[in-house]
Amino acid sequence: MPGAPRDVPAVPVVPPARSSRVSPGEELRTRALPGVTLTVRSRPPARAGLPPALYVHGLGGSSQNWSALMERLAGTVDGEALDLPGFGDAPPPEDGDYSVTGQARVVIRHLDASGRGPVHLVGNSLGGAVATRVAAVRPDLVRTLTLVSPALPELRPQRTAVPTALLALPGVASLFARMTRDWTPERRTREVLALCYGDPSRVTPEGFAAAVAEYERRLELPYFWDAMARSARGVVDAYTLGGQHSLWRQAERVLAPTLLVYGVRDQLVSIRMARRASKAFRDARLLTLLEAGHVAMMEDPDAVARAFRDLLADTATTSERSAPPRG
Repeated sequence: MPGAPRDVPAVPVVPPARSSRVSPGEELRTRALPGVTLTVRSRPPARAGLPPALYVHGLGGSSQNWSALMERLAGTVDGEALDLPGFGDAPPPEDGDYSVTGQARVVIRHLDASGRGPVHLVGNSLGGAVATRVAAVRPDLVRTLTLVSPALPELRPQRTAVPTALLALPGVASLFARMTRDWTPERRTREVLALCYGDPSRVTPEGFAAAVAEYERRLELPYFWDAMARSARGVVDAYTLGGQHSLWRQAERVLAPTLLVYGVRDQLVSIRMARRASKAFRDARLLTLLEAGHVAMMEDPDAVARAFRDLLADTATTSERSAPPRG
């Protein structure tokens, strides 16, 4: 992977004062690696011996984004969800590197250190770009790849995605923070849900209250806006890379069977990209959800879980057919 600039962190590297919500049956633990501290959310598998899975969230998200899907897949895989550096309960990286390449290095470092690979790797949005890069450069770590609205380069992004991309510009994040300092956590949460969900009314009152509490917690973090701005810059920078480091070129190198999930109502990643992605990944399956937006694993976790199980079943069948005869 190409080298990334080593920025000096703009804020002290300190853990959050308050932890995020842990759903019943989940565990949250800290994992210290050289130069970075991660938090790992997990749910004990339904039985021993299940294959490992790793979930990677998107820009502004956290491991909580995978709770609903992890619960539904507890009988299928032994799942873990990461808080990438600077998000969820994980403090910023010591080198200030929020690039897609830097985040991919973190995922690879975690998998190498844990010895859980190869895993069924699942990513959403920014996490989808990170997962694509991991699968391309370390195929030994990835059994299958599932991408929910992956942030792969678009020549003409939707107008609704432009404000998020503008966070990458110097000073825009701090300007937005000042302009919205009088917004209540409820309003901030509604704005995020309206952008990410195909139908925000599907969020339950309990889910909305939990999202508000999490937003309040994150706003207390001194590095919140810095992490958002640098991560957005990392996505934009990844879009401009050409040659062998292009995300589309790396998608073509992925060997793992791949499930692509797109929401027709996605305001951040255009449904138009589904066809291109289906052609780029050599062994791809496509799930299109008519009512979903950018976070299908939260909006319709049952549909995503069914497609994921089908992917694993197809992969197992293919492996059995290609296995040499015994005896």
